[in-house]
Amino acid sequence: MTADSTQISHHIEVEHLWKVFGRNPMSALAPENVEKSRSEIQSEFDQVVALKNVSFNVKRGETFVVMGLSGSGKSTLVRCLIRLIEATSGSILVEDEDVTLLNEKSLRDFRRTKISMVFQNFGLLPHRNVMENACYGLEIKNISKDERHEKAQRMLDLVGLNGWENSRVSQLSGGMQQRVGLARALAVEPEILLMDEPFSGLDPLIRRQMRSELAELQKEIKKTMVFITHDLDEAVTVGDRIAIMRDGEIIQMGTPQEIILNPVDDFVTEFTEDVSKDRILNASSICVNPDLIWTHSEDLNKLKDHVNKVNPRHIAFVNESGSSLGILMRDSVEQSKVKEDLDRMLKDSPAPISSSSNVKPAISKLADSETPIPVVDAKNHLLGVITQSSILNALAE
Repeated sequence: MTADSTQISHHIEVEHLWKVFGRNPMSALAPENVEKSRSEIQSEFDQVVALKNVSFNVKRGETFVVMGLSGSGKSTLVRCLIRLIEATSGSILVEDEDVTLLNEKSLRDFRRTKISMVFQNFGLLPHRNVMENACYGLEIKNISKDERHEKAQRMLDLVGLNGWENSRVSQLSGGMQQRVGLARALAVEPEILLMDEPFSGLDPLIRRQMRSELAELQKEIKKTMVFITHDLDEAVTVGDRIAIMRDGEIIQMGTPQEIILNPVDDFVTEFTEDVSKDRILNASSICVNPDLIWTHSEDLNKLKDHVNKVNPRHIAFVNESGSSLGILMRDSVEQSKVKEDLDRMLKDSPAPISSSSNVKPAISKLADSETPIPVVDAKNHLLGVITQSSILNALAE
């Protein structure tokens, strides 16, 4: 019996997945062969190992990016998820149901109701207009014309194609055609969206625009998404987590920040070296402890005495519950005559930023002021500060 989908944190779980092409694929999975390299197996058995013992999970609503060079196995992997290619061994669990064991009817229902795929070459029907293409998946499900037009229209509006419903797809640019493909995939209201290098055929400018739009769209639709690409910039833009593949294996998996800041080997280092660190650093990763934390309800003279003893460069002020009130440099505190002076200066001090925020805004602010920026959690509790030196140290690593 399938568990309640709302109670399952891992929407997709792939365990020990193998795909071997050849006349006797199981020979590659014999215990004495599983540790051999792809080239060794191909040489000895004339078998091609496309996927080698691949395991990962995808959380509900997460965008999971699989990336690698051509021939790494990433496109084979996504096709195995929907069984366009049959895996040789392993399991693919979707809401605790093993897709590899579905019979023909159950597989057909799975593809119609739970999962949609957006292809690199758009896969549009050239003899149909935009609306008819967007409706195609609903038409296959025997949805009435009025209902499928209503659902398709909502998705066309969502992807920015309002007013293009009656246009031939051949009249559209590549970016607009891919929007039609995305609208068609979303119209059937799938739980899972598979995207196999959907933007790789587009011009660079359109490609950057489309991946940014997809990242914004995902904030609204919150689909579980498996996104295939060979472009790290694309992976960083759209992905919550990234898996890097080489020779059919996942060699590193983690957040964009983890992948770029802590590559596991020279291959990943080379793969990620052109990505600017300020794109993936968030505030929590570079914040440091304040020189001094002070509860603002305490006496000003007591604060000045303490400042003279510990000699901090800056002071982070909090209220009695630990919420950030602002940061002041030492000289501002020393020049204050009454507590009201501190209150006035704290109102003008740098606004706090969320621990999950990108550091680019902080870099801009600290270019004009040496006053550190407080980093807070969702409840405004002080977690640390970003200073000029903490940014420089992070970017230099």
